[in-house]
Amino acid sequence: MLNDCFFYGDITKGAIGDNQCHNFVSMEKDFFDLVYQVVRLIPHGRVTSYGAIGKYLGAPRSARMVGWAMNNSHHQKPPVPAHRVVNSQGLLTGKMHFETPFAMEQLLESEGIKVQDDKVKDFRKVFWDPSLELSLD
Repeated sequence: MLNDCFFYGDITKGAIGDNQCHNFVSMEKDFFDLVYQVVRLIPHGRVTSYGAIGKYLGAPRSARMVGWAMNNSHHQKPPVPAHRVVNSQGLLTGKMHFETPFAMEQLLESEGIKVQDDKVKDFRKVFWDPSLELSLD
């Protein structure tokens, strides 16, 4: 049963109880849907990180799970601008999950974001932090 319901980032704490694993697949889908909602809010010409999204969603150690959601996002409706999500250093670590290895960079540059050597230039300047920009109210 999925290693006693281990879930990256301990997102299960409080969500379904410590040892109740009855809806793991549903929880993953729900988490992915929350990630997609946040990513759809990233403004044109801005980027955020996997970890910043996880932290905003209350799962600060879930950057990898956010990455999995981004990898699964390409056929979602409405569309998810996955190209706006990079790693905590501004690196385009998800670029291999696009149609071509250059598509992520091209999409970012079409929004005015400069990329050099697979890294967003002026990362802090274009970084969008959902914990500061959005409210959970």
